[in-house]
Amino acid sequence: MPHTVDFGTVSTTGLESSPVADALAGLRANEARYFKNKYDHVFTVDPASEVPSTVEWVHRILSEERGIVVSSPALEATEFEVDGIRMAYVFYESGLSINVMYTLEESGKRAVGFKLSEGMEVPSELESFKFARQKSKLAGTIRGSYFVIKNEY
Repeated sequence: MPHTVDFGTVSTTGLESSPVADALAGLRANEARYFKNKYDHVFTVDPASEVPSTVEWVHRILSEERGIVVSSPALEATEFEVDGIRMAYVFYESGLSINVMYTLEESGKRAVGFKLSEGMEVPSELESFKFARQKSKLAGTIRGSYFVIKNEY
């Protein structure tokens, strides 16, 4: 059952098994605030087990584009369309958040983004990426990276 992510009151609901649950909840709330402010979109998430097609789509892109297999269990996921862009997010127990931005128009931008919660190590499957730091009132220091999607999904 989906639940709305409240960025006014950050909650670890659904993320309790993560060793960095508070930071991951802040990162999730940071994303919810962004989509509310930019697109007036209410960010909801489901337990990953209830939306396997979303998790599989993200994992397929990771595998086919870069040979990446995420070792951490997926806790929550969401997929939605906003402003002609298909968005998907998967939040992992390790504190990792992966998003896919897939513009539906053929010439549009398509990319995979990675964000690491404060307090987590860089997962071995992502060691080849360079991570930039950004500050967030909700999530502390977020480390992020991305790659451009080359194929059609």
